[in-house]
Amino acid sequence: MDASEVLRIVDAIHRDKNIDKEIVFEGIEAALVSAAKKHFGEEEEIVIHIDREDGSISGTHNGVPLSPEAMAERIGAQTAKQVMIQKIREAERDALFDEYEELKGQLVTGVIQRYEGGAATVSLSNVEAILPRGEQIPGETHHANERVRATVYEVRKAGSRVKVILSRTKPQLVQRLFEQEIPEIAEGVIEARAIAREPGYRTKIAVSSTDQRVDCVGACVGVRGNRIKNIVDELGGERIDIVRYSDDMQTLIPNALQPAEVEEVILCQMLGRAIVLVREDQLSLAIGRRGQNVRLASKLCGWDIEIMTREELDEQIEQAVVGYSSLEGVEDELAEKLVGEGFLSYDDLSVIEPDALMEMGGLTAAEGDGIVQQAEIKAEEAERAAAEQRRLQREQDHREAAEAAMAEQAAEAAAAEEPVEGDADQQVATAAADQPPEEPVDTPVDTPADTPTDEPTDEPTDEPTDEPTDEPTDEPTDERAMDDGSSADARSPGEYAEDESVSTPVAEEERQPEEAG
Repeated sequence: MDASEVLRIVDAIHRDKNIDKEIVFEGIEAALVSAAKKHFGEEEEIVIHIDREDGSISGTHNGVPLSPEAMAERIGAQTAKQVMIQKIREAERDALFDEYEELKGQLVTGVIQRYEGGAATVSLSNVEAILPRGEQIPGETHHANERVRATVYEVRKAGSRVKVILSRTKPQLVQRLFEQEIPEIAEGVIEARAIAREPGYRTKIAVSSTDQRVDCVGACVGVRGNRIKNIVDELGGERIDIVRYSDDMQTLIPNALQPAEVEEVILCQMLGRAIVLVREDQLSLAIGRRGQNVRLASKLCGWDIEIMTREELDEQIEQAVVGYSSLEGVEDELAEKLVGEGFLSYDDLSVIEPDALMEMGGLTAAEGDGIVQQAEIKAEEAERAAAEQRRLQREQDHREAAEAAMAEQAAEAAAAEEPVEGDADQQVATAAADQPPEEPVDTPVDTPADTPTDEPTDEPTDEPTDEPTDEPTDEPTDERAMDDGSSADARSPGEYAEDESVSTPVAEEERQPEEAG
């Protein structure tokens, strides 16, 4: 192999694959050694060296130098090529791995190539990354050829390839977006001190300014909210709370719980707990929907925050003093000290350090251990009682739900059985009233031509006739139907007049046979 050709190949691989030249030289040497051992034997000692300056190749076989001609004859070119390709691929993989390992937590932009089964394949500059469904913001959807921004979450080697996992749910995404949209953060004038996030719902970020002339919160919001709006749009409408950071927990915790108004913050250093007192009308606002506000504030501050009203605190203090005083070896003074440090339940007392308890009460190690053991037993009993109470409450809820369902079914059945008895006459009368009045029909009269007939008169007769008359009849009527205005022949006076006008030609026809006779 020509020395200048070796140098040209190494330089091309270095530029195209972004692989260090030394790694390429070592790969070629390993390929030549592997090819030589296939010729001389695996047990033979083969050493190949390539000069980094002029590209010349030299080697030894069991300490005996090999001439270039012997190496060219005995080292198979095809074998060396295969081994070299494999080594270069491994070197390329290692270079990609190192590149994206340094980008962990950094923001990258790519184009979605495929979106199948909830997971998206994102094409980056020199590798295809995966955006799993679990690392996507809840509720968002993607499609092919869509540009997406995400942070590098995990990088690992998979055979000859590098697998890059992206994420859009980590707090680093919010921080990188703030750095892109807010120049003061990128320049270091404003610093994001802490971030707590529940992807797709809400994020709290605490910021501080190194320049007193720069308002850290106002700079992050921007004029008319234009800066924060771009970040919210990128996160799919996720709500972002910008909090002014402070090293004093008495200041930071109320800021983190905004928009709720805090009356007082009591810090329990031994437990790492902060008891926050609020008014009754601010209680639900401070806790937030499903505890979201206090949960994020707790993550942001690094303290266990407990929200309560002053009346609830007084009640818990009284119960704790009485409960601790009932333990063997606990005096009233020690009980008050424990409550003053924030130990308000047996569960809190069961995790206290024995040394701290001995120092507070002037107790021996045995006495301290005995108090802790009693507290553990009481805590287990309280937990069992609470579990039993929850079980009873669930059973009660189930019973109430079943009773409500049965009552609803009974109401539906009763509604289906209507109408009830006693309404039959009313239904018949109503149905008759809904029917249109029957039109009178002209019927021929079978009267002999030579038989005289009486002239029709308007006087009522005892013979029943089909024609309607204006005179009342002696037939009984349904009083209830009359009262309701829905009789079987419930017609208006105008309809009676129409009947009379229709029956007039019949009377004329009856008189014609008489005149003919």
